[in-house]
Amino acid sequence: MPSDSIKRRVTVKPCEHPSELARAAAILHYFGGEADQAWLDRWLRFFELERMHAAYDGSPPDAAIVGGAGAFSFELTIPGGAVRAAGVTVVGVLPTHRRRGVLHALMRAQLDDVRSRGEPVACLWASEETIYVRYGYGLAVSGLEMSLARGDSAFRGRFEPIGQTRLVARGEALALLPEVYDRARRQTPGMLARSPAWWEHRRLADLPERRGGGGPLQHVVLEVDGQIDAYALYRMHFKIEHGSPCGKVEVLEAVGATPEATRSIWRYLLDIDWTARIEAAALPTDHVLRTLLASPRRAGFRLHDTLFVRLVDVGAALSARSYGAAESVVLDVRDDFCEHNRGRWRIGTDGVRRVDGDADLALDVSTLASLYLGGFGAFELARAGQIEERTEGAIARADALFRTDRAPWCPEIF
Repeated sequence: MPSDSIKRRVTVKPCEHPSELARAAAILHYFGGEADQAWLDRWLRFFELERMHAAYDGSPPDAAIVGGAGAFSFELTIPGGAVRAAGVTVVGVLPTHRRRGVLHALMRAQLDDVRSRGEPVACLWASEETIYVRYGYGLAVSGLEMSLARGDSAFRGRFEPIGQTRLVARGEALALLPEVYDRARRQTPGMLARSPAWWEHRRLADLPERRGGGGPLQHVVLEVDGQIDAYALYRMHFKIEHGSPCGKVEVLEAVGATPEATRSIWRYLLDIDWTARIEAAALPTDHVLRTLLASPRRAGFRLHDTLFVRLVDVGAALSARSYGAAESVVLDVRDDFCEHNRGRWRIGTDGVRRVDGDADLALDVSTLASLYLGGFGAFELARAGQIEERTEGAIARADALFRTDRAPWCPEIF
């Protein structure tokens, strides 16, 4: 915790001019980049300037900007619906000002702003995951990485793909892909709504510096009975050694609106000629390939963390989602950074409300965030010592209430 003398030297305020945004994007220092005019022009096409908080060493405007924290205005799919959410991004403090309370001040200002906007939830991808637990964030979504030799890509049993695949240009992709994505998004906790500007200037932007030695971004769609039911975004990394292809297909995103379409779009990706491997970095933990591949162990699936969630308004966030058929449970929620969330909350199929009296379970707000999207179960978190059971059988009730029929998935880093 920073001392009072340090906190008095840090001033945080929203950016009012692009030049402030450029200086507040301190995270680019660590990524080896810079906020030049080209970066600003592109970024401001899908980012609201006033959602960037700049940290000054002293009082503005004469003091130096030494850090910043931004947020996108998102809609997050949750079990049973969706909720407004702040997508926290470009958070960083210059190395000259580490350990001076700058990040603490930024997180305080940002979460207060998120609450004032009526966004019950904040979420982020963490470059250093241990940092954000201090501010109430909990790991809510995990992902899988895959690296599969093309020769090991056979499916179990007999498989007949459906529909027809075709490659489309960027303009047609902009017209066709959002509808498929939205159909899948509405079914999948953890996915985020995308604006037209996001599709054009972020998801389908094919910047040369992001190709990593590969070719241009490819867009393929799967059409079934006159309707686009799946798509994939991928990049070819062509290479030949000793006369044989040894390159790879890098799958950036593959989305199906139905299980049948998902299986078929992946069959297309696994069958691309003149390549040796298929790689993907952000698959859901219950991805169909885990049970569809004849030899899933050869896919080298590796688990990693993806989306962290912060319940900014516990009552509103919990009230927005649906619950399984189980008796209600009373949670004693601890929140050292947002004191308005502290207290006891009764959760059940008939709603959520703050209550007095004894609690059935006690947990930190970051642990509640891990439960929120269904990515982790109450039994699992209790075994790790993250939930205290005060009433026998309460963990089982909470597990049934928060359980979902599919794993949450966030397919894109922001």
